[in-house]
Amino acid sequence: MLVAVAAASGLAAAIDLRTGRIPNRLTACVAGTGIGLTAFGLTGHSVAAAAVGAMLGFVMMLPGHVLGGTGAGDVKLVAALGTLLGPAGVFMAVLYGAVAGGILAVGHALHRRRLGTTLSRTARLVAATGDAKKEIDGAAAHSRFAYGPAIAIGAIAAALLVK
Repeated sequence: MLVAVAAASGLAAAIDLRTGRIPNRLTACVAGTGIGLTAFGLTGHSVAAAAVGAMLGFVMMLPGHVLGGTGAGDVKLVAALGTLLGPAGVFMAVLYGAVAGGILAVGHALHRRRLGTTLSRTARLVAATGDAKKEIDGAAAHSRFAYGPAIAIGAIAAALLVK
């Protein structure tokens, strides 16, 4: 299961960094692989738990997409990884991924020499959630941030740490 999580999330992260997207074919393959490995007893949880893991991953990531902070591919990738990780694993993967995403975002802002601007804009978005999606969607392309690597870090950490 760890190998499948690392391979799937690593590939998704690499594609996301290169293209800014996570392909539907990849997420469908990950979900199918998760269900298949689970059916053969190779993940440590039941097929029902794999389905619950997928739904939980989807539900946990959906608000970020609705508010404009993550892409639909991010939501689908976490749902697909939920089939491999199960409910407890995907829950922890999302939490670990959020921490990793915050650290990577700060690093990205420091690299661009825009930490102050990034922090002030983030505070403004938190304070005015009604306009957050519009402002995020209108952000310049160079200020956007691939979340696939954070998802990969979170998923791999969960696969290693959650039993």
